Amino acid sequence: MQKTFEAVYENGVLRPLVPLPLSNAQHVQVTIADLDTGVAAYFEVGEWEASKQDDISLQEVRVALSSIQGSLSDAVIASREERF
Repeated sequence: MQKTFEAVYENGVLRPLVPLPLSNAQHVQVTIADLDTGVAAYFEVGEWEASKQDDISLQEVRVALSSIQGSLSDAVIASREERF
């Protein structure tokens, strides 16, 4: 069985927001996906770590931004959608 559901993490326990068709003490495998839609959700842990080492000048940023056609947000969204 594969089931996707939302849960809340409270006091060290994941609590499903809906009843689950599971037996008491049944072992399952859990995959966690954060539903946060903040900016952090758009980057993977490795990307955050790599960005700590970035040594990019303001001039390099200006050159890169000048090459973007249309809106910056549309370019970022399109780049992220290509991954998935």
